[in-house]
Amino acid sequence: MEVGVTCRNKKDITLLKIIKKNLFNIFLAIIFFFIICITLYPFLNVLAISLNDPIDTMRSVNFIIPRKFTFSNYIYVFTQNDLLTPFLMSIARTFIGTPVSVICTAMIGYVLSRRDFYFNKLFTFLFIITMYVSGGLVPEYLLMSRTLHLNNSFLVYILPGVVWVYNIILVRAFIDGLPYALQEAAMLDGANDFKIWYKVILPLCKPVLATVALFYAVGQWNSFMDTYLYARKLPTLQYVLYEIMESAKIHIDPHAVTQTTQNAVSPMSVRMAITIIATVPILLVYPFLQKYFVGGMTIGAVKD
Repeated sequence: MEVGVTCRNKKDITLLKIIKKNLFNIFLAIIFFFIICITLYPFLNVLAISLNDPIDTMRSVNFIIPRKFTFSNYIYVFTQNDLLTPFLMSIARTFIGTPVSVICTAMIGYVLSRRDFYFNKLFTFLFIITMYVSGGLVPEYLLMSRTLHLNNSFLVYILPGVVWVYNIILVRAFIDGLPYALQEAAMLDGANDFKIWYKVILPLCKPVLATVALFYAVGQWNSFMDTYLYARKLPTLQYVLYEIMESAKIHIDPHAVTQTTQNAVSPMSVRMAITIIATVPILLVYPFLQKYFVGGMTIGAVKD
């Protein structure tokens, strides 16, 4: 009897030692689990509402698992308009506008980071001013429509947002952190400015360029105001989804459910379905760019 009690006490003491030793790790695990829950809950809630029965949506019966699954909200979205052409237009502006913007941003950031460029501080100051002072919507509309004649032109999706000042600052700050000796060594080898930018700077800037590319891609994919103002004849997916969402003005009385209303949709469910449709494609890009977010300057410097 005493032997059994002694063994049990030893096991309890060992368990307490293990708990005390890993108490901080357990605390971190609980914190991270809580952060994951509060991060995933909004997305799961939106997904649940998009797949939820419209009557349950009107009654706010939705958490992260729909009580009654239905695809009527997605059927409503895809049957209201031909989404193939707007979808291809959004893909085209994203896959064309993003590389153009990244290249231009990398060039400007490299020029502003050059120590032998006498006006780098002046031009940096002029770029930063545009972040706080804007010309306004009316001058921009007159510039695009009357001066540049970009109405209903695909270039209206590319030229106005070809560079963002914030991204230029990011690229310049990253290049400033690179050893300037690499550029000097390339100069001694006879490389010109373009070859230094292309063969020395760009390979080292993969992490920041991936981040900037993601910013540009998300901005291109989610933009619909430029379509609304300048290019309604070239509608993008976001603009068409916005029109569908505005037209979904169906009001269902939760207390008067009939067999004919079971396949109806609610405005809230349609909005959530549109959110999922617009979000999922851009989420698929993250795994391909994630590997470029990690990596050091030294690793890039020793590459051929």
